[in-house]
Amino acid sequence: MGIYEDRVLPHLVDLACGSRFLDPTRERTCAGLHGRVVEIGFGSGRNVPFYPAQVRSVSAVEPADLGWKMAAERVAAATVPVERAGLDGRSLPFEDDSFDSALSTWTLCTIPDVEAALAEIRRVLVPGGTFHFVEHGRAPDAEVRTWQRRLNPIQKALAGGCHLNRDIRGLVEAAGFEIRDLDAFYEKHTPKPYGALSLGVAVTP
Repeated sequence: MGIYEDRVLPHLVDLACGSRFLDPTRERTCAGLHGRVVEIGFGSGRNVPFYPAQVRSVSAVEPADLGWKMAAERVAAATVPVERAGLDGRSLPFEDDSFDSALSTWTLCTIPDVEAALAEIRRVLVPGGTFHFVEHGRAPDAEVRTWQRRLNPIQKALAGGCHLNRDIRGLVEAAGFEIRDLDAFYEKHTPKPYGALSLGVAVTP
């Protein structure tokens, strides 16, 4: 990664996604995680305080060294073992059927080959494993989608390739998951083009 992506972007992402008002959304997303968990786009570890008691261990996938360094205090305070076990969500270094649950929060918007990443998540989950996610993406309203298209080139340039308008539900279903729960809504305190969220749980068949 370049200097901006490696040294600057992790701070910007932490600032944008680390607000306290997002904590209830993180807690909702983490609810039901259990057993061995793989977290894609671990970042600075903002989800760590919300891991349920049913989680036995977490394998963190995070490409940025600075992001992992910023997570050090949260990892040290975790009630379950958390290890940095991968760098790229598109090529996970785990065997098939290795995890009971997977977690992604505001990550699928940025991965260049999101289809490959979702295929990898499905591969490493056991049959019946759960994929918990919250992602911003394509808004339900046409007027907001228009603004997303206009803002998308700027967003991608400034936010490390982040897309505002990916079809999260469509991508998850196309990867072969069965969506069990899905809540599509606008996050409060966030402009609608950036705050159209999909929060859900999908299951491997």
